[in-house]
Amino acid sequence: MSKPAEMTRLLSKLGGLSPSGYSTALHIRYASPLFMDVTYPCEWIEHYTINAFALRDPMIAWGLSCEGATRWSETGLPDPFNIMGQAADYGLQFGVSVSCGEVRSRSIIASARSDREFTDDEMGSIAKIARLLHQISEPRQQLTPAQVQALRCIASGDRYAAAAAKLGISESALKARLGSARERLMARTTSEAIQKAKDIKLL
Repeated sequence: MSKPAEMTRLLSKLGGLSPSGYSTALHIRYASPLFMDVTYPCEWIEHYTINAFALRDPMIAWGLSCEGATRWSETGLPDPFNIMGQAADYGLQFGVSVSCGEVRSRSIIASARSDREFTDDEMGSIAKIARLLHQISEPRQQLTPAQVQALRCIASGDRYAAAAAKLGISESALKARLGSARERLMARTTSEAIQKAKDIKLL
């Protein structure tokens, strides 16, 4: 199974364990994740974003300072902005967070529900999925020179035809290079691949 297909399978399993949605921030580097997927209610995502809660979220603070798995109710961390209380108003009353990986490339995954605490077995399953997501989303540290050239052309604003002509290859060959770069970087689009390559200093 390809890495993108395995990621999709694992995220589907995570969704099944997260009745009120989940948040995945994989390989956080330079304050932003290389991959992110959030399925919490849209109203909560909007409220969270408008209020810049990511800078104040006690569970993000926990995830950046600790490794392991915990229920939201068990951390005992201060929450001066009542972010967790506000989350409960949007159906995220109970949750589990998992943090794994080196601090320079940390992944933080959270699952939420509205009806009850997660059981130990559920928390164990979520932690296992989180660790697998972290492992398979690790970007390869190298691109081939041909992949780098292709990404650089598109990053500089060239259209496919112009980029192919500049590199002396066909458009189909250019698209193949871009596709292999996306696969290697676990990116869904070429623009995402360009950003990821920049984030890990490959461009």
